[in-house]
Amino acid sequence: MDPEPPAAAGQPDLAALQAEFERTLLGGDRKFTRIQVSERAGISIARAERMWHALGFATVPDDEVAFTDGDVEALRLVVALEDDNFIDPEMESSLARKLGQTQSRLASWQSAMFLEFLATAPLEPDEAIEVAGLLLPAMEKLQTYVWRRHLAAAAGRAVAGSDELARGIRAVGFADIVSYTRLTRRMTELELGQLIERFEGMAADVVALNGGRVIKSMGDEVLFVTDTAAQGAAVALALQDAVAAVDDLPDLRIGLCYGSILIRLGDVYGEVVNIAARLTSECKPGRVLADRELAAALDGHPSYRLRKLRRVNVRGYHHLVPYALQRADGA
Repeated sequence: MDPEPPAAAGQPDLAALQAEFERTLLGGDRKFTRIQVSERAGISIARAERMWHALGFATVPDDEVAFTDGDVEALRLVVALEDDNFIDPEMESSLARKLGQTQSRLASWQSAMFLEFLATAPLEPDEAIEVAGLLLPAMEKLQTYVWRRHLAAAAGRAVAGSDELARGIRAVGFADIVSYTRLTRRMTELELGQLIERFEGMAADVVALNGGRVIKSMGDEVLFVTDTAAQGAAVALALQDAVAAVDDLPDLRIGLCYGSILIRLGDVYGEVVNIAARLTSECKPGRVLADRELAAALDGHPSYRLRKLRRVNVRGYHHLVPYALQRADGA
């Protein structure tokens, strides 16, 4: 490969700036091959490569110097956590995969945000890299703060939870934008991005204000959970109220179920999740459909009224009985 041409007199050396910025991001120089990094961490090459792939990174050739002291330290931390029986060896790849997926999305968003900033800011390349270097510790500190607050909240829920919470019983809801596919065909990318931002921002606010948690957003759909059936009903109806109060958001369909779910690495699984998704597909715009278990849990609740509808056949479930959820008169 030909060497980089030297920078012109008075011009910044972009290659040197880029290398310096990379050192800042990675916490040091790239100086180890994948064989060397696994040897220094005290684990097999196969195990190190398995974790690298699970984190979402491509295979690195044997002779490529691609790893830093930070990579060695990260592998050593995983080994130490396993030695202390904090991480089950069978969960190692799953944990790495979930961390990689979460951080990848966050990094993609942050880099896109910074590029948008550069598009409007009159900065020279060296100035832009200097600004990025200043932002890095601030963003890192903010992310740690948010993580600790969420960890404290999750720990508090676990300690103060009821027997139902201990058994994984939750309300699960899907909120889905009506006619999303048709909307995407007539929107520009900018307009679509603004719609998704508005919807996800509104949904996150409403879910949090009513005691729920957003599990994931998928552009046209938000999956949320709450600890009680009443909280789930409050979230679902508040979401419909929030959409009805504005003119620039399309209608929603919401399916809501109550029962035992598997909570694994921040996601939720199980029949309750599946039925909530099926109910969403059967729901009319602007309405909320609930399952039999949620209707039973809210039976006699002064704030809600549930009306039994005729049975429906959906994929995987025959004779499913939905209930229309509404606020009680005067509630």
